[in-house]
Amino acid sequence: MTHTVTEPPVAGPGADERLARQSPLRRLLGRPELGALLGAVALFVFFSVVADAFLQTGSFSTVLYASSTFGIMAVGVSLLMIGGEFDLSAGVMVTSAALIAALTAYQFTLNVWAGVAISLVLTLALGMVNGLLYNWTKLPSFIITLAMFFMLAGLNLGVTKALTGNVASDSVRDMDGFGSARAIFASDITILDVRVKITVFWWLLFVAIATWILLRTRIGNWIFAAGGSAAAARAVGVPVARVKIGLFMGVAFCAWFSGMHLVFAFATVQSGEGVGNEFLYIICAVIGGCLLTGGYGSAIGAAIGAFIFGMTNKGIVYAEWNPDWFRFFLGAMLLIATVVNLVVRRRVERAS
Repeated sequence: MTHTVTEPPVAGPGADERLARQSPLRRLLGRPELGALLGAVALFVFFSVVADAFLQTGSFSTVLYASSTFGIMAVGVSLLMIGGEFDLSAGVMVTSAALIAALTAYQFTLNVWAGVAISLVLTLALGMVNGLLYNWTKLPSFIITLAMFFMLAGLNLGVTKALTGNVASDSVRDMDGFGSARAIFASDITILDVRVKITVFWWLLFVAIATWILLRTRIGNWIFAAGGSAAAARAVGVPVARVKIGLFMGVAFCAWFSGMHLVFAFATVQSGEGVGNEFLYIICAVIGGCLLTGGYGSAIGAAIGAFIFGMTNKGIVYAEWNPDWFRFFLGAMLLIATVVNLVVRRRVERAS
């Protein structure tokens, strides 16, 4: 009697590496956030040595705050990048969301929560428009969102000047609902005598939700598939158009939340704010392991990238260096992170 021995399936060169059997070390090396984590540890040690004030509790709280304000947006941007797209309107969309809330509440003498709700609906609509235009025109998302960037920047300035006579919204500090809205979007929480901005906790919550979506839901599989190869994803039944519209709306939701923090932290909004921030969000995501080509990355990595941004932003100040060097360091970190991610990715692919 002949016995047939069945060999375990071996992942071929074209197979999905997430389905292949890998050693724990190889899985660790394949994590998109590994390079960012090592960079964050090195940067933390570096600024701890060169800047005496860096490790003070108040200083570190400031670092976390700076990280959270960009980290919230980096969550939405990272998911969109994993899905294979960019949103260059993300920076000014934050300002648009803030202006919509402030201007509608003040001009119509509404409770500020009404302005918050109106802003949420309109900001999500902007994200939907980006997604619909991308799907209808088949133009690169770079072009679609660049056009939206210029339109929103013009609307922010033009509408604000028409309604207020200057480039900033009127203060909503004394309006009904301001106190409760500030408690949600811009308050401080004291932990062991350290004041921590509530945005830090919202940031961590958003990262946890995004990570769960990516790793534990069907939608997460769709996002990776749509970013890896949209044509192949459609062939196996992934609703690529709906996924990408949803991702653009996810960025818009993060922009709305960040805009609400802007309103209730400062009570007034400058219409020219946000220009250029979209590149910083992308930098956070790329430093955190997101590939520019899509299909690879993580929300945790983007959070680490935002933390690196916060440490660099404030560490240079605490080290008493010329802040003009800040953008040079950002560019250098972006280049290094991109090269490291590429090298690690190629080695993992060859070893799979």
